[in-house]
Amino acid sequence: MLNRQRLLFIAVACISIFFSRSTPTCADGFRNPFHDAAAIAQGNAFVAQADNASAVFYNPAATAQLRGIQHAGGLQFVSINTKFTGSAGPSVSNSSPTIGLPPPGQFFITANLKKLGLSALGNWSIGLGVLNLYGFAAKFPLDGPFASAVTFAQLPLIAIKPTVAYKVTESLSIGLGTDIFTFTGLLGEGHAERRFQAAPGSGFPPGTELELNGSGTTAGLNASFLYSPWRTDEGKPRFSFAGIWRSQAVLPLNGALLANGSLVAQASTSMRLPEVWTGGIAFWPIRNREREWKVEVDVDYVRWQAIRDATVLLSNGGRLPNPQQWKNTFTVNVGTEYKWVGLTDNHAWDVAFRTGYIRSHSPVTDLNFDPAFADSDVHVATVGMGVLCHAGGTFLGVIRCADDEQSFLAKSSIGFDVFYQAFVFDTRTVTGSPNPTVNGTYRTTNHAGGVTFRINF
Repeated sequence: MLNRQRLLFIAVACISIFFSRSTPTCADGFRNPFHDAAAIAQGNAFVAQADNASAVFYNPAATAQLRGIQHAGGLQFVSINTKFTGSAGPSVSNSSPTIGLPPPGQFFITANLKKLGLSALGNWSIGLGVLNLYGFAAKFPLDGPFASAVTFAQLPLIAIKPTVAYKVTESLSIGLGTDIFTFTGLLGEGHAERRFQAAPGSGFPPGTELELNGSGTTAGLNASFLYSPWRTDEGKPRFSFAGIWRSQAVLPLNGALLANGSLVAQASTSMRLPEVWTGGIAFWPIRNREREWKVEVDVDYVRWQAIRDATVLLSNGGRLPNPQQWKNTFTVNVGTEYKWVGLTDNHAWDVAFRTGYIRSHSPVTDLNFDPAFADSDVHVATVGMGVLCHAGGTFLGVIRCADDEQSFLAKSSIGFDVFYQAFVFDTRTVTGSPNPTVNGTYRTTNHAGGVTFRINF
């Protein structure tokens, strides 16, 4: 019985981790902070710019500065490449597809209430986002060296983000929003899931496929501001600083422990989605009617230390203690954008080139290290471009970018942005895992690319 409980302890030692991040492409625990191609291409240094509909995520206060109704939707295509060499010599690589499918994606919409006909509320704006702020998927061979820890894991957790913002002055805006975290059957099986193989002496026949799964719903809050004390003659920011606070949220997880598909016991636990503080400063050395050049630096501080315990309770009366020892972390994002405004004879096109760099640190100690996402400190290089088509232009030579009439849903512009990211993780050697098969060296290099499409009214 002791050995069986030890196996279950090892299997769930990372249960709060396996309910983890969307695409394991960055350190800093299991967050997925990448949700817009224009922002990603700038190293995610965007909180003090946030001049499109993705402001719902990056800085809800900035939605008060947006005109009309704006939409944005995008996809990210991610390639995960992890190679493990065990302490005793065996090696294995993740066997996930070259590109994870379905790819992570998001949708944002913002509206100035004046545009909706509520003139008395013209300083107010509303927004909504649907995205995968946390979650992941990973797959390893059934005969791999750490099959007793993980062979498959996924978390189809989505975030729904309703927000409101108010323009206090032309220079200052504030925002408030809710983060609703839940599962959906449209992604994966609609619950968090982890599979692993029973080890000899565990109380199960060796090779038995064990599975832990669970689902739940929770909510958190966010508050933000954007202040631009220096502006051009046309009213565009020349210098801005901004901040956003995202509260901690406790996610209950209720599911089951299965053996070869048969119920062993109902299982329940909870995990803490961490509190996050983000601040940024943006400066436009050049900003006129022909060109714009922006430089920005953002810093994220994530209170992963709140993850202290993920004890699992079983319906048969069992209790699986699961202490955690995560660390608080900083992530630094540096990015720039250079834009040509009003290109072509009819001045219908804006074209932007972007690049950036991210340095992110892992909060995960050896005690809680999980091969499902081989988290380590990471360097991230990003690059991308975008175009925005205004009145007088045609998108793809077919669709008029702006409508002549002034109706409620008359288009004002159409655009798209693309990006590429390279993630070079520091080589990590794990020596202190309670599951000895996890100990060894992990080498990870990931690639990501994606696109965001925009329609503004």
